[in-house]
Amino acid sequence: MKKYKVLALNPGSTSTKIALFDGEECLFSKNVSHDAGELEKFATLSEQLPYRRDMILSLLKEANVSLEDVDVFVGRGGGLVAMEGGTYEVTDLMLEHAKNCANGVIHPAALGSQLANEFAQAYGAKAMVVNPPDVDELHDLARMTGIRGIHRIIHLHALNLKETAIRHSKNVMNKKYEECNYVVCHIGGGISVSAHRQGKMVDGYDIVGGEGPMAPTRCGSVSVADLLQYMKKENLEIADVKKLCTRTGGFVSHTGISDALELTKRAQAGDKYAEMLWNTMIYQIEKCIGSMAAVLHGKVDGILLGGGMVYNEDLVRQITESCSFIAPVYAYPGEFEMEAMAAGAIRVLNGEEEVKEYTGKLVWDGFPWQE
Repeated sequence: MKKYKVLALNPGSTSTKIALFDGEECLFSKNVSHDAGELEKFATLSEQLPYRRDMILSLLKEANVSLEDVDVFVGRGGGLVAMEGGTYEVTDLMLEHAKNCANGVIHPAALGSQLANEFAQAYGAKAMVVNPPDVDELHDLARMTGIRGIHRIIHLHALNLKETAIRHSKNVMNKKYEECNYVVCHIGGGISVSAHRQGKMVDGYDIVGGEGPMAPTRCGSVSVADLLQYMKKENLEIADVKKLCTRTGGFVSHTGISDALELTKRAQAGDKYAEMLWNTMIYQIEKCIGSMAAVLHGKVDGILLGGGMVYNEDLVRQITESCSFIAPVYAYPGEFEMEAMAAGAIRVLNGEEEVKEYTGKLVWDGFPWQE
């Protein structure tokens, strides 16, 4: 089987991760740092494109890394309307939506498809995105809420979650992802817990909207009545509450730190507050895993744990003790977003998976009786 060369590009707030792969082998990887002051000079995300591109090219030149024989450039997608999971070819419509952040979420990930296209055009290669944050495969029962006019939309670490499940299916189950059911968790700065049924991520917790377990920087699920009372007491605006959902909640709200390693050190040194916070987070993860197992009617082939905090043996031990009655628990510590992007593109090039076309139409646009 032919080996394909892939350059993966993952833009973050003040850096762009790049990795060059020859098949599954990573030949070169680097985190290209961008000066925050320089980035602030640009009025929009898309205006950062030439700056980031040129910095990447300069670094690659210094490292004597050639892109002449790259088959496909893969960007971390973003800014797109809700879509099915999979590998998508970068098109003019995708670029337009990414440039304008069609989903209303302004995040550097939207530069991923644009960067991939820039390089693909320059080197005569293909450009793709793989399982962007905009993936939405919820089944209908997971969408409805108890308030007319509000429907659930979830934002998760779709790329890592799906890649973990795909790899586990192939390497452990000797099956296709589409033949298995899993509860898959990404446990890092944000914590995603999701239910995967036969190749679709059919339910999960919206980590941008404040659902799910508490995380280092996220508040997790909180009673609406309690939150309203808290807003009144602390004189908070809606923007302040949104920050609690993503940046100032969780460990940060309680202790002022987001470093899980520091928190566990404090707990080990006898800090009971830190110990309670750590154990509460794990307890909430376990509750969410149980909920997702119920979504799958108990037919769970495995509980898969990924993300940086999975390096912590205590966390894995606690979740295994609480949840192994549901299914075997498997730990895949760390993140492999770059590997996941490359793998998705290679599956398409090898013919194992069909490339998808971005339609720009919402994958779900309401129930029939709402028309």
